[in-house]
Amino acid sequence: MSLSIGIVGLPNVGKSTVFNALSGAQIAQVANYPFCTIKPNRAIVPLPDPRLEKLAALVKVANTIHATLEFVDIAGLVKGASQGEGLGNQFLGNIRDTAAILHVVRCFDDPNVVHVSPNLDPRADIEIINLELILADLQQLERKIERLNSQVKGDKQVIPMLALAQALVGYLQTGKPISSYPEQENENFKALNHEMRFITGKPVIYVANVDETGLAGENEYVQAVREISAEQGAEMVLFCAKLEEEMQEMSAEEQREFLQLAGAEESGLEQVIRKSFETLGLISFFTKNENEVRAWNVVGGSTAPKAAGVIHTDFERGFIRAEVVAYDTFVRCGSDAAVRAEGLLRLEGKDYVVQDGDVIFFRFNV
Repeated sequence: MSLSIGIVGLPNVGKSTVFNALSGAQIAQVANYPFCTIKPNRAIVPLPDPRLEKLAALVKVANTIHATLEFVDIAGLVKGASQGEGLGNQFLGNIRDTAAILHVVRCFDDPNVVHVSPNLDPRADIEIINLELILADLQQLERKIERLNSQVKGDKQVIPMLALAQALVGYLQTGKPISSYPEQENENFKALNHEMRFITGKPVIYVANVDETGLAGENEYVQAVREISAEQGAEMVLFCAKLEEEMQEMSAEEQREFLQLAGAEESGLEQVIRKSFETLGLISFFTKNENEVRAWNVVGGSTAPKAAGVIHTDFERGFIRAEVVAYDTFVRCGSDAAVRAEGLLRLEGKDYVVQDGDVIFFRFNV
């Protein structure tokens, strides 16, 4: 499973507009009718990180390459999606392939943009999506239980897995997602979750999509989304998709001035990217040479060989050691020579756990 984030929601809530803001281009077609997005559009989005530019200035290179995240624009789900309504099976499969979910919820009134329900109700909209995701996981578990029931006759070792699958069915039937199941550290649960890729086991970020007036103060729709995200322990971002999309036409300086006038430290787009990065449990480390400074994503807790493998599998396979200096230390010293002169360059082996902001040079041999 790739470290991608699926953008989901009901039709006409602003998913494709959010995607366009993320991609910085009119990649996804936007139209005032359901199922405008049939095949999932994908965008590789750079992670804003001012540390990268600071490093580039110190080592005197012009080229910077940011770490990235992949966002997948998945077509609007509707009630009955788990039964195949609205191409639901295909879309649910696309969600299963992602690592996290960005759930866009419409929080603005506009008679010119049709909605699937007569009245806008974010809580009801969220419940429709979440129920379909639960039903999709239930269907998958029921098929798994059928297979386990056949296997248990000749292999008693599958009994614990069968019992777990049955327990998860009961849990889902209470309306709760797999992500809140209490025995997450159970080895059987980890194995089953890895195999089944439970949709409701994925972390969720709610995006309350408002119009321009909704940025000035939270309306009742946004308050409802905030309450639900708090109940579920999920992240939430206030986002004006249309405004963010229009900001892509501005220069970086114009965007900064615009945000200052709005009294915002960062755009909704930057919040979505940052929270997505954090939700996936990612950190960044840096590499540099005479041509470029580059940021790389790695899951927090990864060892140096795993981080090296992000760059190239040969680096992991032939890993010898990592030459490491913390970002703050490098900035304070200002150069490799100064770091070495102060004895601050560390030589780390295969058990070293990479830290966010590490500047690393990998030694390897294949």
